[in-house]
Amino acid sequence: MKTIGILGGMSAASTQTYYRELCNLTREQLGGLHSPELLIRSLDFANIEALQMAGDWDAAGKVLNAEAIALERGGAELLVLATNTMHKLAEPTMRDVSIPLIHIADATAQAIVAAKLTSPGLMATAFTMEQSFYLDRLTDAGLNALVPNDKDRAETHRIIYDELCKDITTTESEAAYIAIAERLVEAGADCLILGCTEVGMLLNESNVSVPVFDTTLIHCATALEQALENT
Repeated sequence: MKTIGILGGMSAASTQTYYRELCNLTREQLGGLHSPELLIRSLDFANIEALQMAGDWDAAGKVLNAEAIALERGGAELLVLATNTMHKLAEPTMRDVSIPLIHIADATAQAIVAAKLTSPGLMATAFTMEQSFYLDRLTDAGLNALVPNDKDRAETHRIIYDELCKDITTTESEAAYIAIAERLVEAGADCLILGCTEVGMLLNESNVSVPVFDTTLIHCATALEQALENT
């Protein structure tokens, strides 16, 4: 089994999900007392969020790059960036890093294409919903992604940063997310991407009327699949 390097902490809530899911998947696939070979670097998200808000993506990229290099030096054989938004910095993160990065948008797009769906709704941070770094990869895979309207994008983003990243879930926010998802379905979405690693704390197959693609779960499954190749 290859060692998976997890660059996380963005937020801590989602990184906990990565660890739990990778452990569960490994036990399901290998049985017994098996667990995944992992290296985890969990950053202080307050520092990263401050750089996001300041628009200082160059500085954020340098931080992630230093950590990716450290994970490779520590023995990681493949890398998972445990956040959707910070894939905006996938290229600078991997500068002078020779191990492969499993890109969360590519893994998600492949899963949607395999399910023969074409028009995913995307709920994520404002950065992910409004900038091209993520949407372009979905388009390149032949998908026609739909994003919420201005008001719904703002509310989706607010709930992520003010609540979910702090491990806070409320029935009011769950209802708001369900309503936003349904408006995407009404606009033509045939499935829903939980495009922030925390969105799955409120939405899942049980409360959304179309197939749900949880990027965290897809990312973990893809990472483990590659970790187990040729072993």
